[in-house]
Amino acid sequence: MDDVFGKRYGEVLLVRLGDAGPQATVYNTFPLNDCPADLWGRLDAQAIATENGAAAALLNGPRYWLMSHIEKAGGTELETRTFGGIEMLRQATVDLSSMNPAPYSVNEVDRRAVFVFDAGRPVFELVDPGGRRWVMQTWSQTVDPTLTLDDLSTLAARLTLPEGWTYETRTLNSPLTVDTSTRKASVTQDDLANSYSLRA
Repeated sequence: MDDVFGKRYGEVLLVRLGDAGPQATVYNTFPLNDCPADLWGRLDAQAIATENGAAAALLNGPRYWLMSHIEKAGGTELETRTFGGIEMLRQATVDLSSMNPAPYSVNEVDRRAVFVFDAGRPVFELVDPGGRRWVMQTWSQTVDPTLTLDDLSTLAARLTLPEGWTYETRTLNSPLTVDTSTRKASVTQDDLANSYSLRA
């Protein structure tokens, strides 16, 4: 199982409007390529939406994984699609809370995956007013292109957290697993577009 910690990727989300609200099909560059900056910078979301008959296309990246390993059930051939010369795999479906979800809103993601964070690695967590922990799965350069891994330990000072929420960082003494292989993942983002999964 390859270590994905710190690996760069990008996503294109094709959004369609359904009876239950907006739903996005997620295409991810990982592990096909590292989201080449020159090609990524030329992607045109409106053109991608038009070409694919979608209500909208959202460009999500570049991003960097924070877990150590991603486990997905094998046996299913993933659809491959190319956007602006960047090859991507269809990886998930997201029920969006709105066409433009606000920070700290929750989206339900059908990704059928297990994320494993190895002992000795740093983790960055949001704690909501109910005491639930949301572990950062990826950090993003979509809002702040200069954001680095080293910045994450002091991120609390930069976030506009909702009342009752806190941001914490620690080093794991034992592996941490987020298992959404048999249920939808609850995912939120902070105001810098870093993504977090609810630990259930």
